[in-house]
Amino acid sequence: MKHLLNLLAAIALLVWGTHLVRTGVLRVFGANLRTMLARSMGNRFSAALSGMGVTALVQSSTATSLMTSSFVGQGLITLPAALAVMRGADVGTALMSVLFSLDLSWLSPLFIFVGVVLFIARQAGTAGRVGRVLIGLGLMLLALEMVMQASGPMLASPVIKMVLGSVRSDIALEIILGTVLAVLAYSSLAIVLLIAAMAASHVVPLDVALGLVLGANLGSGLVAVLTTAKSAVEVRQVTVGNLVFKVMGVLLVAPFIGLWLRHLQPHMPGTAQGVVLFHLAYNILISVGFIGFTQWVARAVAWLLPKPESAQRRRPQHLDPSALSTPSLAISCAAREALYQADVVETMLLGVLQVIRHNDQDLAERLRKMDDEVDELYSAIKYYLTKISREALGEEESRRWADIISFTINMEQVGDIIERVLQDIEDKKIRKGRDFSEAGMAEITELHQRLVDNLRLGMSVFLNGNLRDAQRLLEEKVRFRDLERAYAASHLLRLSDGTVPAMETSSLHIDLISDLKRINSHICSIAYPILESAGALAPSRLKALRAAPAPLNDHP
Repeated sequence: MKHLLNLLAAIALLVWGTHLVRTGVLRVFGANLRTMLARSMGNRFSAALSGMGVTALVQSSTATSLMTSSFVGQGLITLPAALAVMRGADVGTALMSVLFSLDLSWLSPLFIFVGVVLFIARQAGTAGRVGRVLIGLGLMLLALEMVMQASGPMLASPVIKMVLGSVRSDIALEIILGTVLAVLAYSSLAIVLLIAAMAASHVVPLDVALGLVLGANLGSGLVAVLTTAKSAVEVRQVTVGNLVFKVMGVLLVAPFIGLWLRHLQPHMPGTAQGVVLFHLAYNILISVGFIGFTQWVARAVAWLLPKPESAQRRRPQHLDPSALSTPSLAISCAAREALYQADVVETMLLGVLQVIRHNDQDLAERLRKMDDEVDELYSAIKYYLTKISREALGEEESRRWADIISFTINMEQVGDIIERVLQDIEDKKIRKGRDFSEAGMAEITELHQRLVDNLRLGMSVFLNGNLRDAQRLLEEKVRFRDLERAYAASHLLRLSDGTVPAMETSSLHIDLISDLKRINSHICSIAYPILESAGALAPSRLKALRAAPAPLNDHP
């Protein structure tokens, strides 16, 4: 029992080390890796080479698959180009398995020591993330050594012998078992290294190990399919196409395992090296041999998973799940989606004046329905941000995270106010056939134009963080409040003069300019985080009173 626990602990440590390396590399180089992928789509061969390089660094073909599929989902690359990237990605992860099969155990304590020092010294910085990668590499090497040590005593167990006897000579069962292991571990690399170590320790026979390797390759494709199961059709097409290639490769290679054992294995330097080189040969075969079939497979997958007839792209568009492992990139994705949310709010706001001028009830209904999209975007952005690892964020990134949350909340509340304004206009003006007075309409137009200008300025402040623009936005809050008071007084004056349109729309007019002021307050709130971080936010009057010294009393 103790030896089984030791083996399970070693397997868990191997999987965890692979996870640390993958997430660490993505956090340090994630944005650059994605840029390299996006720029290498000129032809299928350069795309395959970039996929190989990225996967060799990330040590996960699944991570590369998620990156690539997100590009297709955003319309940045075509499906055949994405499938070409995945052909190279499989070779990249196989090359890393060959590297780790070498005796590098002496590097394990060095990597762990240096990694821990860097991680503790600068946890939130680049040095800390590099330390995370080194810790992961050290743990992987240590885990492989532990697998070798724990495997020996397991051979004497009659239970293990019985289990291995039931698996042996059943290639289909071997492939299924390897697939299940790769899915559970979320890493074909870790499972292939585990299989190689166990084969070297004679825990599993070599022919069984090769069948398990084929299953592990199939499992890596299945993991990507399961991860993107709820994504857009364009995204799922990539992972399904990649799985099709892997299935074709397994069907092609499985019958020739015996030939490998008879003719090639005797020339291998060792059992473990034979396993990982078989893994490499399999991936080179399906990558080089099948790269010319990317167009055909792409057409087949497009037929199997057709795009919806609606020409509109599903929202949210910028919240890329594969970017979550690179927090700085994920925050940029959330910021882009927040700006789109603001664009929807701007469309609603611009339409309000058209509804007022032309009594357009159909337009009012369409604009009110747009608030549902604003609410859905708010929920999606908020949920996306909660999935970003806060511990991996630096101080500046954490502040940006909070700014995005604040911005989306303000936009969501502005959308709610506009929806209520439109409902009031329908109920109190359009259905009753009333109009504002000429002077009242001029005042509303003036306030509306200032509001649109302030919203655009607020979007610029959110995007660029310009201190001067933030100060201008806060100054506009005071001007707008003064205008609202002046126009409310003017309206009361028109009432006292007995102006009929002013009397008929009095309630709506007062409510409308009050609601516009509330919208403006939410927009101007965008400036507060910028001014506060720059130390340019004036203290409140309450704080000033509290800080002021008590007056001296000269008289007894």
